[in-house]
Amino acid sequence: MCNLFNLKASREELIARFKAQDDWRNQVMVEKDYVAPGKPGYAVREHEGQRVLSAMLWGFPHQGKPVTNVRNYTSPFWRSALQNPERRCLVPVTEFQEWSVEPMPDTGKKRAFWFSLPSQPIFAFAGIWRPTEGAPVFSFLTCGYDGDAAVHVVGAVHPKACPVILHEEDYDRWLRTELNDALTLAAPFPSQLMAVR
Repeated sequence: MCNLFNLKASREELIARFKAQDDWRNQVMVEKDYVAPGKPGYAVREHEGQRVLSAMLWGFPHQGKPVTNVRNYTSPFWRSALQNPERRCLVPVTEFQEWSVEPMPDTGKKRAFWFSLPSQPIFAFAGIWRPTEGAPVFSFLTCGYDGDAAVHVVGAVHPKACPVILHEEDYDRWLRTELNDALTLAAPFPSQLMAVR
């Protein structure tokens, strides 16, 4: 379960990368180059046929805690946002972190691994968002692995789930199509296109 990601890109770079307009009315301030649960990050959503870059808080509020990852796509907690294309978004990322499930043999401690896409310095998770009484919030989808998780670069570290990373050509499909078609994109990104450190 991903609970930390980097976004080492300026607002201007994100606007250019996602061909988005700036949500100038947005009052949330993104001050760091990493995003943690409950903290500000960016989401690209569609509004009146145009992409808009908005700052939002990471995690849907639930019992006082932000829920950051969408794993059960049929849960009523997520279903209304997933079904409505206007509530889907792209979550810009430059790197994401997963902790090893087991402690490392040499240190006896769990280790943080960072994953990136060398061919895409800025990429996107498949996300959903919603307004709240305070700031808008977002979460992003995770998925399981087909077969043995250990053969996937992320699954070898964290076998439960992997963030849903979208190919650039699928951005509009995620933002616009009906749910069953959109959910076909919820699959592990190809390992050979990823790097780990």
